Amino acid sequence: MTAKGITDPRVIRRFVVLLGVATFVMFSVWAVVNNYVEAPPGDFEVRQGDILLGDKKYAEALERFNAALAVSADHRGALMGRALVFLQTERDAEAEAEFTYLIDYLSRNLAPDDSTGYGAYAAAYSNRGILYDRQGKYEKALADYIQALKIDEGAVDGPSLIDKILYGTPRPSTVRKRAVYLHEQLALPPEKRLLRVPEKDAEQRMYKPF
Repeated sequence: MTAKGITDPRVIRRFVVLLGVATFVMFSVWAVVNNYVEAPPGDFEVRQGDILLGDKKYAEALERFNAALAVSADHRGALMGRALVFLQTERDAEAEAEFTYLIDYLSRNLAPDDSTGYGAYAAAYSNRGILYDRQGKYEKALADYIQALKIDEGAVDGPSLIDKILYGTPRPSTVRKRAVYLHEQLALPPEKRLLRVPEKDAEQRMYKPF
């Protein structure tokens, strides 16, 4: 290539474009390696399970969460994922046992500065509350909702904007809203209580693996 060719604006522009593409590709490869190869054991399997859980492929999701636990015992995301599979497939006894185990495990093992862990801790209480709510155990549901709010209200404050768009629920039910409603209804005489409103109850969203 001649000196004139090197200084040709078209050549320089092509070189800059190719350099930009190469940089993007290398950054993408680094991100994939960082997220999947260097991630803590079990995280990759939990991400797979979370996707399958969202697609309602419960058997496949459970297999992935079990795979995560096989390489990382007591992985909190895997435990949460398993509990949610049981919740969604109406395996209530197993769901309750899994949520309770996760709550007990986190209560004994969380470091004071583990903000993500406290989010998972609050979510476990919230999800167990949803289980009790569905079973008509409203006092127990209310107690779990209150505990979730005490631990980390921000983590259970309700679905994100993306969730609202995906589920078509502009003002979804939140843990706080449901707790307030249950508290008000349980304060009424039994014959005046309205504890189940199917169209509103359907707006409750479970809190996914952390």
